Amino acid sequence: MNLYINEKDQTTAKKYALEDMILTIDLPTTCGSKMLEGYKSLFEASVVADMEKCGYALAGKVNVGEFGFDLIGETSCFGECVDSSGNLVSASALLLEQKEAEAIIGVDVNGTQRRAAAQTKHICFKPTYGVVSRYGIVQTACSGETVCISANGISQIKEAFETIAGHDDKDGTSLPQNLCDKAKDMSCAKAIKKVALISNMFDGVDDGIRAKANTFVSSLKQNGIETVEVTSEVMGVAGYAWNILMAAEICNNVSRFDGVKYGYRSNNYETIDELYTASRTEAFGDVTKATVLFGSEVLATDNYEKMYDKSLRIRRLVVEEFNRLFETFDAVLIPACSRMAYTPQDIKQDKYLCFSENKYSAPSSISGLPTVALQGIQVIAPALSDTSLLSLVGQCMPSEGGERA
Repeated sequence: MNLYINEKDQTTAKKYALEDMILTIDLPTTCGSKMLEGYKSLFEASVVADMEKCGYALAGKVNVGEFGFDLIGETSCFGECVDSSGNLVSASALLLEQKEAEAIIGVDVNGTQRRAAAQTKHICFKPTYGVVSRYGIVQTACSGETVCISANGISQIKEAFETIAGHDDKDGTSLPQNLCDKAKDMSCAKAIKKVALISNMFDGVDDGIRAKANTFVSSLKQNGIETVEVTSEVMGVAGYAWNILMAAEICNNVSRFDGVKYGYRSNNYETIDELYTASRTEAFGDVTKATVLFGSEVLATDNYEKMYDKSLRIRRLVVEEFNRLFETFDAVLIPACSRMAYTPQDIKQDKYLCFSENKYSAPSSISGLPTVALQGIQVIAPALSDTSLLSLVGQCMPSEGGERA
């Protein structure tokens, strides 16, 4: 669960953990991959410095699936996590269950943290893209990956978010400070009064997800918030586009792991080409290998326009669809996953399940919108409406899912 424990003296009561996609100086950063086993960075991520400046102490680092884009952490070279019921669970969820940290800072690449939150009692918050610095994270899918926060209660989410949100000159995707301030300032929060429930996104989900959604909708109504069922065909294709874009970006980003400058190096080679091939073959897991191969294919000259370029156009359509919905509604509600639990058997039957389950996480990944996931569902708000979204969830979160704000 705790992959690496911080042995430094920790006198503060506020402790946080990092998922193993975020660079630290004192502890290794492996990204759940044999390729980076034991690797230590020469610099630390901006979010680490921000948390420590505000009195947080790093309790340790938490295991993740290889490069953070799998289903729920099952592809880690250190092994999967299984709870007492025999279901797959993320290491972060287990840590929060034991209340060993106030919050866990991770990197949402493919919705892993949101699925983990939706299937347990904690909360995951993915801020507006660019509001939190990405400097010092191990980059995989740069156009959609976002630093995220997981915690047991909305108050811990708010506190950590206020701590790490802000402009960073070291991050080329960082938004200007005035926009970051708008996103994190609670005084800028506007009441969410009308929520669109995308009904066709619930086609195929299990009864557990439906029950959780009904509970949350009832809570919205009790708090005077109108919920209207609508349909959107565009949302349903976001996953296909994100799989293509994500694979292409991962293919480019992991190309630096070649066994030469750092990371795992095979002993079975004679030429430089054999070094590259053997090191990557021995160190990468099956899902990463398949993603790299697919990414290479979509970026090939013959496929670029009909696959990669078309996915960029779909991304624009998804953004336009959200803009259309936000003309009438203040937020959008969709499932976070198709079922309330995954088992090791599910992965044996389909090791690439993460690429179909991201049907639910892709809409906000591909658009960069703020999202909260909890109890089977996720709520998505307009860009920079982060505090409005957190206020809504704090107000309407059913009591079984953690503390209210």
